[in-house]
Amino acid sequence: MAGFFVPTAHPQPMRLRNAITGMNEPGTCERWWTIQRGPGPIVATAIHDGHDLREEVAKAMALSDADRLREEDPFTGQAILGVPTYVLAHRSRFEVDLNRGAGDAIYETPEQCWGLKVWRERPAAEIVGRSLAIHAAYYRMVGALLDGIADEHGRFVLIDVHSYNHLREGPDGAPAPQAEAPDINIGTFSMPREQWAFLLDPLMEAMRGFDFNGRHLDVRENVAFQGKGEQARFVHERYPGRGCAIALEFKKFFMDEWTGEPDRQELDTMRRFITSIAHTAQELLQ
Repeated sequence: MAGFFVPTAHPQPMRLRNAITGMNEPGTCERWWTIQRGPGPIVATAIHDGHDLREEVAKAMALSDADRLREEDPFTGQAILGVPTYVLAHRSRFEVDLNRGAGDAIYETPEQCWGLKVWRERPAAEIVGRSLAIHAAYYRMVGALLDGIADEHGRFVLIDVHSYNHLREGPDGAPAPQAEAPDINIGTFSMPREQWAFLLDPLMEAMRGFDFNGRHLDVRENVAFQGKGEQARFVHERYPGRGCAIALEFKKFFMDEWTGEPDRQELDTMRRFITSIAHTAQELLQ
């Protein structure tokens, strides 16, 4: 697969991202997600990659585009394109967070989202209702997708790809200590850990052994995050013994989290990494 196109100029973060992903400006597109269905029992998702907003949401929002992008997971969708079956969400998590339960999926107060003031004023019930309808539709869709894969293969693995910030003190501030911020954090909170140890333990070793542009990544479990997201919970509750959801959080070493500018070489390798891990997971399931 061809590498990423990264412009040589330095446009604004959203324009840069659009040039790479082909995304439309927020408010101009009503697409919810993109699904590719292929062979095999491995599914990859990037449900926080999206930046799109409905027009009514964009008008009500106080949060700047740059601040919103910083808390989303840009380019994680690019990382999963080598997996035969994937789901790439296009809605911003600030419109509706698909990785939270319906009761918390709309960030109505700063306490729900890193102290950020999201709205000019609390969103109208009608706006919230339309956003929650997207949330409900997502879980109907992903449930139907996973039902088919579970029926066909018996067991499946869902690789739930996210990213996280490690320069919270600003672009020139000190990064989070490595001890607290591994390159990849594996979250297993809702996973029946012993039941899936035969898969997860060798898979993490494969991640650590991958040649990532001449280095090996620091891969640890439940350090920066515990994997308490709604999608992983949904998988483990709906498919006991059949579905394993692995919440995989990349530290944003593959981009400048303050400007939104990506590193082309790191992104290309990130995609090869996820593709390789998906192949390994499939072999372990056999």
